[in-house]
Amino acid sequence: MKYLFLILGFANFSVYAADWPTYRADASRSGVTAEQLTLPLWEAWKHQPLHAPRPAWRGPAKRDLYNKVGVLKNRQLFDHAFHVIADAGNVYFGSSADDQIHCLNAVTGKEKWTYFTEGPVRFAPTLHGGKLFVGSDDGHAYCISTDGKLIWRQRLAPRDYRIAGNNRIISAWPLRTGILVLDGVAYAGAGMFPSEVVHIVAFSAANGKDQWRATQTDLPAQGYLLVSDDRVYVPGGRSNPVVLNRTDGKRLRTVSGSGGTYALLTGNTLVFGPGRKGQLGLVPGESKDIFATFAGNHMIVSGEKSYLHADKELSVLDRVRYLKLEGERKQVAAQREQLGKQLAQLRKQKSPELPNVQEQLIAVGRRLDEISTGMKACVLWRVDCAQPHALILAGKTLFAGGNGEVAAYSVVDGKQVWAASVNGAALGLAVAHGRLLVSTEKGTIHCFTSK
Repeated sequence: MKYLFLILGFANFSVYAADWPTYRADASRSGVTAEQLTLPLWEAWKHQPLHAPRPAWRGPAKRDLYNKVGVLKNRQLFDHAFHVIADAGNVYFGSSADDQIHCLNAVTGKEKWTYFTEGPVRFAPTLHGGKLFVGSDDGHAYCISTDGKLIWRQRLAPRDYRIAGNNRIISAWPLRTGILVLDGVAYAGAGMFPSEVVHIVAFSAANGKDQWRATQTDLPAQGYLLVSDDRVYVPGGRSNPVVLNRTDGKRLRTVSGSGGTYALLTGNTLVFGPGRKGQLGLVPGESKDIFATFAGNHMIVSGEKSYLHADKELSVLDRVRYLKLEGERKQVAAQREQLGKQLAQLRKQKSPELPNVQEQLIAVGRRLDEISTGMKACVLWRVDCAQPHALILAGKTLFAGGNGEVAAYSVVDGKQVWAASVNGAALGLAVAHGRLLVSTEKGTIHCFTSK
């Protein structure tokens, strides 16, 4: 990532500008940049491609009457907009409609070049070392220069076998994870049908040659990959993510939960969702089980705080204290359950120890009430938010995408400090070099800057 520091001697502030080199900024998919945009923003340009995105999957049914779920969440919402990445001079995106990688001039929005693949490009490119890394539904990984020239092309699919998919001809092993690059190694998944064997591949960023290849026959690979220092996390579409050893690709575990392609890492702690009901599950590093759940669609982790983004509200949580209390709550709840069983036995035996256990049970109940009160107090502020589709953090400003608009909120108190209209539902957000880039489900890309 390139950093640019502009020190303005005539003012008491500095502007910190950086690339947005991959989907949601980094390999953790944090959605966080230190760059602070000066509000208000104004639309600098708008790019409207000839065709809107063509998602791979339709949305879910409106409701699940059998399980009494009123509104079902879309757990495969990864290609409903042209998600962008950007450096100082260019904005890049892939298209599921015309099979191309596009490069726009970051200042004017004018198209500079395009590069054709042989299938839909459903995921944003990754910019690393001055090169673009792109996966296509044609089963290949591409390395392209920032002026649109092919450097190498490598088939990650086990063989070149094409099928009909989404009214197109695609590989039986499309790349539906995006590509991440870390320390000279690229990572991607090929395949969406476990019966055909799904491949997770680590390969050289220099030439595309395999370094290791893991296969799975139980789960697909769909959704943006995440990578930590020692782990690779592979979303499974409507299924749950798989955790692999980054060194050799050995599967470590499949985490529990309700599925979904939205995910982020904080260290080796995974947060993912939204499941069927709009819930995010938090899975600690060495566990496969969900430790805590949060009602919402997205989360931003910054320091000791978590910003939670739900359908109608935005809130900030003292995450460290909350998780500490959640751990204690689980222990005390288990103690209460054990005491309850013990009390039932003592009643049958008419034991003289009965009053003592009753007192313990009452004390444990009081402690649970205290913990519950403490957990509620961990919410530092909560505000109404009518933009439920996307959330990022830029400096001290949260940007949220909604239906026909994008809005900014202060991290200090949650106050809405700016808003602007966009063409359609704002599903993708990025901040780079003084620009807010907004991608909508109609294919439109808006660029907002300070005047």
